[in-house]
Amino acid sequence: MYLKNRSESEELRVMKVLNSRMDLAEKEKQYYLNLQKGFEGEVIFDGYLKRIVIQSLILNDLLLEQNHSHYQIDSLMISQRLSFLFEVKNFEGEYYFEGD
Repeated sequence: MYLKNRSESEELRVMKVLNSRMDLAEKEKQYYLNLQKGFEGEVIFDGYLKRIVIQSLILNDLLLEQNHSHYQIDSLMISQRLSFLFEVKNFEGEYYFEGD
């Protein structure tokens, strides 16, 4: 059961509007595309979580503060016995792991 649904960040919404109204510099354009791709990856991940049949609570996009530091949790799934913290990445390309 989702207690907090995912929505686009304010930063992504602002960049989307700016991109539609002007030619962004290459650096800003790449930043916007990375934000968009990250959000899309999180939405895809939400689809995977919906298929899980264990009874749990799911909180998305948690912005927390501790000791004057802010941090964000992409997804937190709380079940009766365990809690799972998910940090979602949406990279593409070829990656190689060597050794340990």
